[in-house]
Amino acid sequence: MKLTISIVNFNTDRYLSHLLKSLEDIKDEGSFEVYVVDNASTDNSLVLAKEKFQWVNFIESKINLGFAKAHNLVLKKIYSEYVLILNPDTEITRDVLSYMINFMDKNPNVGAASCKVVLSDGSLDWAAHRGLPTPLASLLYFLGHDSLYHLSGKPMDKPHEVDGISGSFFLTRKSVLEKVGLFDEDYFMYAEDLDLSMRIKQAGFKIMYVPEVHIIHYKGVSSGLKKHSQKITTADIETRKRSLDAFYLTMKIFYKKHLEGSYPFFINWIVYLAINIKWFLAKREMVV
Repeated sequence: MKLTISIVNFNTDRYLSHLLKSLEDIKDEGSFEVYVVDNASTDNSLVLAKEKFQWVNFIESKINLGFAKAHNLVLKKIYSEYVLILNPDTEITRDVLSYMINFMDKNPNVGAASCKVVLSDGSLDWAAHRGLPTPLASLLYFLGHDSLYHLSGKPMDKPHEVDGISGSFFLTRKSVLEKVGLFDEDYFMYAEDLDLSMRIKQAGFKIMYVPEVHIIHYKGVSSGLKKHSQKITTADIETRKRSLDAFYLTMKIFYKKHLEGSYPFFINWIVYLAINIKWFLAKREMVV
């Protein structure tokens, strides 16, 4: 197999089957296998998928392992040259996989790459086009300037280097993972993609954004936290609370691991205070 696709599912209703159908429709594009790790879903998403797509490899967890641990179950066993981390609430369009694999083949110095990721309303999913969330970048983003946080000043119509890409579409090499390690399991969900991106860059590889092809991302179906997906989310109130806590706890974990040592105490104190305040305020509306 040239490519292994790893998908982690948790209560995505019909979206998982919708994604697998889009992959089934493009099986002629190349040699790939698909793994779905189900994180103890309580809806019918896994049942429907297993019934319709018997060519897919399913791994059923009895507990919700989170994003990183669940994907690592697959990443530990792959033999393919490439691996694609893909969200269950996405839709793959024709030529995306073949184009992206061809791009990686031609650019051996690229450690990971994302195509253009478009939300269901047609807008760009900026999580697939990230800068480092440094204190300055975060402050400017809060003030309405996105040039550092999401690198909005980059030429968005042509391939270019970024600091981080999203786990909604994260294409990398088995050889790169063997060098830098798998997803950091300290993260339950959120930021594990940015953490892996940083380790890949630190190992001397490039992280690339390739906008010539795109996927659709129905973002927030499982977590229920995104404003644009409130009408389509499958999340109950307990799932939303757990996702919200993971969202802000992840910020602290990431900052402590990668940025805290580069700043004086008073800057770090302000950063953690800001996270706590945003966390407290977010609990009122349950939206991030």
